[in-house]
Amino acid sequence: MTERLSQSERDAELPALGEAGWGADPARDSIRKIWKFATFSEAWGFMSRAALAAEKMNHHPEWTNVYNVVDVTLTTHDCDGLSALDIKLARRMDKLAGAGVEIQRDHSEPVECLCKLHAAAPPAAG
Repeated sequence: MTERLSQSERDAELPALGEAGWGADPARDSIRKIWKFATFSEAWGFMSRAALAAEKMNHHPEWTNVYNVVDVTLTTHDCDGLSALDIKLARRMDKLAGAGVEIQRDHSEPVECLCKLHAAAPPAAG
């Protein structure tokens, strides 16, 4: 069975993930990150790459996708909390997302995808 991270492991690993945009959710003993890609295709491509990596690890994220936004929560259900698998998958997902992706760091704010911005825009002339 997979074991939860010790306090010393958390102290060593979580600050760097926090700098990369991962936020802790103590109530669930999980970490969360919200990526905003330029397009739906970029978001979907990231999810496809991440799904293949997760499958190889046999460790799967909880995630949602709305248009260009991918919202990921990582926790290990076997141990009901954060494990080394979550840290490893978070780092892998960060590499797969690449540079130049917008990160929503304030998880208390509502997540807005491009589809809402497009709906609010005036119709194109034509």
